[in-house]
Amino acid sequence: IDCVISLGGDGTMLDAAILISDKNIPLLGINFGRLGFLATLSKEEIKQIVEALTSSSFHIDQRTLVHVDAEVPMFADGPFALNEFVLHKRDFSSMIKIHTYLNGEFLNTYWADGVIVATPTGSTGYNLSCNGPIVFPESQSLVITPIAPHNLNVRSIIVPDNNIISFEVEGRADNYMCAMDARREIVPMGVQVAIRKENFT
Repeated sequence: IDCVISLGGDGTMLDAAILISDKNIPLLGINFGRLGFLATLSKEEIKQIVEALTSSSFHIDQRTLVHVDAEVPMFADGPFALNEFVLHKRDFSSMIKIHTYLNGEFLNTYWADGVIVATPTGSTGYNLSCNGPIVFPESQSLVITPIAPHNLNVRSIIVPDNNIISFEVEGRADNYMCAMDARREIVPMGVQVAIRKENFT
């Protein structure tokens, strides 16, 4: 396979990235949906797109993904995401307490609804909606952004993508939610999770 073409919106393109996994196949997004941060080409451009593909006159962007490791099996279809990893409280439960570490060293404790670890690609997604910064794709960094933090002075942090970011979660509920792009899993309270850069792009 020389190329996978995703016809839809950004969500369709994120789903296609899961199908490709580590097979090193380029992914081309043509926007038939509502959002077009990832799928930036329009269906009106299909003729030019086909010509560019057949003549190999295109550029391939290498995009960083994030990988999740945990004490319990998670995301059997692929423990990685192109946009972001999200740790979030369940439904209408109260805030959770998220102890955050960089390479095992304590970084911060967030009293919040959750926290996002966004790739540069994902910095224009949920991260941006939570007032996180936009990061250039080539910046070799990850963004840690709290979701509705209790302290008003808590802000996003940009860290080099060679760090391992780990979390310990406390709360009144029995579990919390983890999401990799649009896929979600419920995780028992007390289970530690760690995020790192994926080995493939």
